[in-house]
Amino acid sequence: MLIPKNELISVLQEFNPWWSGQVQADLPEWERTASQEIARWCEHQKSKRSLLLTGPRQVGKTTLFRQTIRNLLQSGIAPSQILYATFDHPLLKLAGMNKTIEAWEEIFPGTSDHPQFLFLDEVQFIPDWQVWLKHQVDFGKNRKIAITGSASPLRSGSSESGVGRWETIKLPTLTFREFLKLRQVEVPEMAEVSSLKQLIEHSPSDILQFQSGAKQLTPYFHDYLLRGGFPEPALEEDLQRCQRLLREDIVDKVLKRDMTALYGVRRIVEIEKIFLYLCYHDGGVLDISAISKELDGVKRHLLTDHLDLLEAAHLIYSLKPFGYGKEVLRGKSKVYLADAAIPGSILLYGQKLLEKPDRLGNAVETAFFKHVFTRYYHDQPTFSYWQSKGRKTYEVDLVAEIGERIVPFEVKYQDKLISDSDLKGLRLFMEEKSIDLGYVITRNAESLFITQPRSAKTGQYKEKLDAHIVGVPACLACYWLS
Repeated sequence: MLIPKNELISVLQEFNPWWSGQVQADLPEWERTASQEIARWCEHQKSKRSLLLTGPRQVGKTTLFRQTIRNLLQSGIAPSQILYATFDHPLLKLAGMNKTIEAWEEIFPGTSDHPQFLFLDEVQFIPDWQVWLKHQVDFGKNRKIAITGSASPLRSGSSESGVGRWETIKLPTLTFREFLKLRQVEVPEMAEVSSLKQLIEHSPSDILQFQSGAKQLTPYFHDYLLRGGFPEPALEEDLQRCQRLLREDIVDKVLKRDMTALYGVRRIVEIEKIFLYLCYHDGGVLDISAISKELDGVKRHLLTDHLDLLEAAHLIYSLKPFGYGKEVLRGKSKVYLADAAIPGSILLYGQKLLEKPDRLGNAVETAFFKHVFTRYYHDQPTFSYWQSKGRKTYEVDLVAEIGERIVPFEVKYQDKLISDSDLKGLRLFMEEKSIDLGYVITRNAESLFITQPRSAKTGQYKEKLDAHIVGVPACLACYWLS
């Protein structure tokens, strides 16, 4: 279909108001932490690599692009050198990338003689966008290209073509610190902690200050677990409306629209069943055979494929059991949802989530995992969980491996103080793997502690390990990891 050039130009002018000297409307001053990474990419003029900003729907990818454009304009980049286009617009989707750029360069002849900044949104709607981007990076000159997508490019087999050609910024839902900034919450004064390991070095007076801070932050942390980290719903004062928006964005826009448009899923009811099951079992270890039977005979291969699609759409994280070789390949996956507030919103818990200890504990574990993932994914860690072998199973909720370093985390979000028996799995794992530092994520401010654990092996209970376990209230752990 031949698209009239004047109509294409008209759409681009609407998306690029700075071309005519206008200011972008309704653009927040507050920026997410990822904006600093994008700014560094913009400043690195010698690098030809493009930028891929990826993450779930409605987490602020477009806003980040628009804020970056504002910052470029303020730094002196000519308005004509900046193009923004979103390919979920029907006309631009039909025109494709080349025609869109040709229309821009027709408005401003000679732009290719100077550095160009292209911000291309929702590229997953363009067929073979990876091939186009590879060609641009290999042969384009004076052109910095940033793209967004709500679906993982790895689903399309593009990982090899992307190596060395683009860098990826993964944008999850808001961290706890970002949530507090967005809602303009005044944070208590505390000494800064750049890593949880630093807690060992802090003075008793600092620890008292942290405990006081935890008491003040806990109500806001619970609010974060209820509202979640999607910016628009998180700003809603009415919790029911907040959670309704979250349900609509997840169910209507992702499960019903994106799964059909991007992956050709036709049996939407099946994927909705699977997602609902995951909401009931957030942070749980999945037995594919058992789930297949429980979901009225959904075939195992379809179940596995749909889980892959949900991960590609950034709705879930999947972890394998700790280990190597066959024990990992044959092991059952553990799944976290993309945001701790999703299950409560889908299952209509509302404020009652805070009265359900097991559900609240699951939400805290999901939130904590997301913060660890967000903080360290650039280091390419391996995340897993651990279960002991034997008649009685002990577990470690999360194990992070970065190079040769192994760091275990156990989440115990409970009112009672943490006891040795609560840490049996963590102690066993640390002793078995000769690990000198582990963490337990707690609820109460008083559960901020550093202890030298005893052996968990039968007959050796009195022997202390050459190791430390650090207890950190969840609100502080998530705040410091943000």
